Amino acid sequence: MPLLSDLGQLARKLSRLRRMALAAVWAYKVRSFFVILGVGFGVASLTLIVTAVDGAERKAVEIVEWFGPDAALVFGGNFKKQAVGMRMNTLTTDDIRGIRQSLPGAYLVVPMRAKSEVPLKYQDASTPGTMVVGATEGYASAWNWPLVEGRDLSEEDVRLGARVAILGDKPARELFGESSPIGRTFMVDKFQVQVIGRLKYRGASGGGGDIDDRIVMPITTLTARFNMDRRYFRAMRIKFLEPQRMAAHTENLRSFLRMTHKLEPSQDDDFSIITADEVLKFLSVFKGGLMAFLGVTAASAMTVGGFVLANLFSISVSERSREIGLKKAVGATRQDILLQFLMEAAVLTAVGGLVGLGLGLGLGQLLTRLGMLQILFSWKVFFLSLASAVGIGVVFGLKPARQAAVLDPIAALRGEG
Repeated sequence: MPLLSDLGQLARKLSRLRRMALAAVWAYKVRSFFVILGVGFGVASLTLIVTAVDGAERKAVEIVEWFGPDAALVFGGNFKKQAVGMRMNTLTTDDIRGIRQSLPGAYLVVPMRAKSEVPLKYQDASTPGTMVVGATEGYASAWNWPLVEGRDLSEEDVRLGARVAILGDKPARELFGESSPIGRTFMVDKFQVQVIGRLKYRGASGGGGDIDDRIVMPITTLTARFNMDRRYFRAMRIKFLEPQRMAAHTENLRSFLRMTHKLEPSQDDDFSIITADEVLKFLSVFKGGLMAFLGVTAASAMTVGGFVLANLFSISVSERSREIGLKKAVGATRQDILLQFLMEAAVLTAVGGLVGLGLGLGLGQLLTRLGMLQILFSWKVFFLSLASAVGIGVVFGLKPARQAAVLDPIAALRGEG
């Protein structure tokens, strides 16, 4: 029973102190505004860190699933060593033929070229500039990209240079709306093409553009219609059996291309190979840089917010010395004064945390729409932001709270605090 009585008294005391703290927060509006603002900026930065890193991790998993653990993408030119002006056309028809015939484990090889900013038109609908990709049979299969209707490119389409195309989701909607485009003809630049398939929506950006904003046609059709050199390919997509042996497959592919390109041991590769592991490494470096940049920003902003709180509360102790003295005169203990000031700090920083959370998520949504980051809300963000804000209040509010708690009541009533 005595324990219950003590707990009841403590609960009543805390409730009374909470009401006093809220009243003080409301009474000193200008001080409260600056504290909330300072903490809010720090929490907004922290919110961006957590949501951006979570979004980057989810996007990494998504990209690797799209890319495929059993595939390699080869580009002409060496991205790591490439100097301005060096040639990029290093992949040839002989490379494609040799890989298909001789590279162990390779079961699907799709060479590709592309023409950007090509206008499309169907009746009154048009698009100002779309990526046109030229490929061989099996493009959708090579990219693990399902078709929602129609079919993939065939060997006969490529052999005949057929005027057919698979539409990405964006041009399909812009040209044909919600209607099925299969079998319809539309204009690609100045020639007619018939739709044979439609790719599933992927909703991602890649290479500086919307990945769904593309059409795919036989590479023979693309090179003939746009007068491209047929001897070279810009890239090729290769799928392998036994994906658990991708490291060995990649090394075999590199050795094969170096041999066919007649490169000396001292010479750098004149091609670049990208696998799912390379994608993960890049995303890991990107995520680390993002965390470092935003981490410094968040730490700086939250520290500034804490110092703003500490300085304003220190000034407030002097301004409220008569109030503190009066409370001590009617029986308030040092602990009561200490707890009241800490509660005020915690309330202000908690409000600042909520403001910062809203600001961070709002800014994150803007960055998401601009395609710079992918921001995803989670309850982890909410609780981490709130806990960090309250922590700032307790840590930086402790010194002025102690300063208030040790004031001499007589001196405080005289206004000498």
